[in-house]
Amino acid sequence: MAALRLLADSYFDGCALHPAKDGPHLISVEDGRIAAIDRRATEAPFDQRVAFVMPGLVEAHAHLFLDGGELDFDKRNAYLDAPKDEMLRVARENIARNAAAGVTLVRDAGDRYGVNDAIRAEQRGGRVAVRSPGLGVKRPKRYGGFMARDIEAGGDVAPVVADMAATADDIKIILTGIIDFAAGEVKGAPQFNEEELRAIVTTAHAYGKRTFAHCSGLEGLKVAVAAGVDSIEHGFFMTPDILDVMADKRIAWVPTVSPVHFQWARPELAGWDANTIGNLRRILDGHAEHIGLAHRKGVELVAGSDAGSPGVVHGAALVDEIFHFVDAGVPMAAALEAATTRPRRLWNVASTAIAAGERGDLICFDASPFDAPDVLRKGARLV
Repeated sequence: MAALRLLADSYFDGCALHPAKDGPHLISVEDGRIAAIDRRATEAPFDQRVAFVMPGLVEAHAHLFLDGGELDFDKRNAYLDAPKDEMLRVARENIARNAAAGVTLVRDAGDRYGVNDAIRAEQRGGRVAVRSPGLGVKRPKRYGGFMARDIEAGGDVAPVVADMAATADDIKIILTGIIDFAAGEVKGAPQFNEEELRAIVTTAHAYGKRTFAHCSGLEGLKVAVAAGVDSIEHGFFMTPDILDVMADKRIAWVPTVSPVHFQWARPELAGWDANTIGNLRRILDGHAEHIGLAHRKGVELVAGSDAGSPGVVHGAALVDEIFHFVDAGVPMAAALEAATTRPRRLWNVASTAIAAGERGDLICFDASPFDAPDVLRKGARLV
């Protein structure tokens, strides 16, 4: 980023709002870093005048090789046999969608085709950075074949995790299956018990890697927090007691409301009956209750949409996730922190907080989302 003097009516620094009543705010950027911020800079010369500035958004859980806008389930299944070049084309389109929404960092959540690693390499040095786990880990003949490799029961996890750690940014673990919406529950035991999961986590930490675990259902959640994973992904059927442990152990939670919300909003696509629609509503209501409770208990909430799932479109879905947080009772400032500076801090990524000396990863909107929240849905401009 060349030298730039950005005059903003208001801005969000990644933690707190700096309102228009204290502005305009002159944010000076030199050699890619914020050199200074001046309040009430009414007479200062500037290069660009904008309404609102904030750090670039972070999508904490996505599958870049999947097109969330494809709603035909037969086509989605057939796509899993598509050539890698076709998957790379889709991933590039998804990067563009993220950029248009103001997302400047995406954590991919795994694919067996190597698309996430390839896109990470392509995007290195670009405006939308990618974190990739490569393949996650799972048990043979259990859920997760499109995004994970098998670890045999009784096998030594250390060589597998060491091999993954050589190229992975994070270690993805498939701990449970998916939700059976018709039954309204997660079926099947966790893929790893507490001792096995702790061995994976300990080995990952020995190689300097954080872990994030696909996990829903009380049985799996108990195993995940006992083993000390760094982040729980999805986390449906959460409980207050589990949240207490997460807050105490600083275990992050990426609730991914969007895929289940879409199933409830468009039940005709999957042919859900009235009972299943009721289950979906009950699951969503419980999830929202626990997201709000997690915020009040001090759990490290992080925004991620599971983009690529049916109806979960890259870029736009991350914004939807921010609104799901707000609807659950999370204040806008905390929801934006969960989608900007918090994941970067948790992942030990260079800070993009808007403060002198920090990296200038800035996006602009035509109004403040604190005054006009829907401006987030209208797309951002990368500075």
